[in-house]
Amino acid sequence: MASPFLESLRADMRLRGYSLKTEKSYLEWIKQYIYFIGKRHPSEAGPVEVKAFLTHLAVNRNVAINTQKVALNAVVFLYHKFFNRELGDLGFKLATKQRHLPCVLSVREVGLILAQLSGRNRLIIELLYGSGLRVNECLRLRVQDVDLDRLCLTIHDGKGRKDRQTLLAVGLKVSLKERIEVAIKQQTADNQQGVGCSLPTALARKYPSAFRLPAWAFLFPSSGLSAHPYDGTLCRHHLHDSVVRRFLAVAVREAGVRNKKIGTHTFRHSFATHLLATGTDIRTVQELLGHNDVSTTQIYTHVLGTHYAGTSSPLDRLGLL
Repeated sequence: MASPFLESLRADMRLRGYSLKTEKSYLEWIKQYIYFIGKRHPSEAGPVEVKAFLTHLAVNRNVAINTQKVALNAVVFLYHKFFNRELGDLGFKLATKQRHLPCVLSVREVGLILAQLSGRNRLIIELLYGSGLRVNECLRLRVQDVDLDRLCLTIHDGKGRKDRQTLLAVGLKVSLKERIEVAIKQQTADNQQGVGCSLPTALARKYPSAFRLPAWAFLFPSSGLSAHPYDGTLCRHHLHDSVVRRFLAVAVREAGVRNKKIGTHTFRHSFATHLLATGTDIRTVQELLGHNDVSTTQIYTHVLGTHYAGTSSPLDRLGLL
């Protein structure tokens, strides 16, 4: 059971519409900050303690740069949003993030991995690669998000709390029709027991019967019922991402692709890179991925076999290879 102070922080984040993932992350870092300052109430501390905490993470714990940024965001939320106090200039500079090129599969390697999968599991990976989805964007898809006529998917509340649309492969129409039927059948069975899919709490209050509508059914429902993380209502959530990571690891091993570190995000990287390689405009790829800035998308131009705009090695022009 969390302390009354942490519960008040949780309530404030929910009032502001923060995602559950952000809420959990911020609360964990704020707890670590409180322990760091000797379990004093954070209202009694300030910029000096915050700077010392961030320095401790960088120097003593040697955390990754992105981890350091999340910790900073959590503490800034605590003071700026919750206490309504300005921290001012901390005199603290975050380390510059080193650019790491993403791991990208060849078309052949994607085919080898997909060949080890079938049914629901194969469809999930096909959507990650064919539509450029993040794994949780895929698992949160509901029946209403799939447009088989226009061949597009609508992604709600993606990274940065943005909605977007992305393309859908023609070859997935049959599989998705079958998956939609399975999802609706599962929801109908749940409805007969008086339960249904998990819904945003505000929507559930406004439309108490929404859980009975086929449109809200998850395409990839979990195998069991669980309590809703916000109000404790018994419901069926979507499949957990750990399930995908487990079956993908087995498929990669059986496919014999051993020279690359492959995760669910690798298929999103491959989606972008393969589109650019076939001449798709980088702005289009940016929109499909949901990137705010085209500079984020440009990282994929550095992993193309012939590189962006068809650039190739001058040695190839000699005709010696």
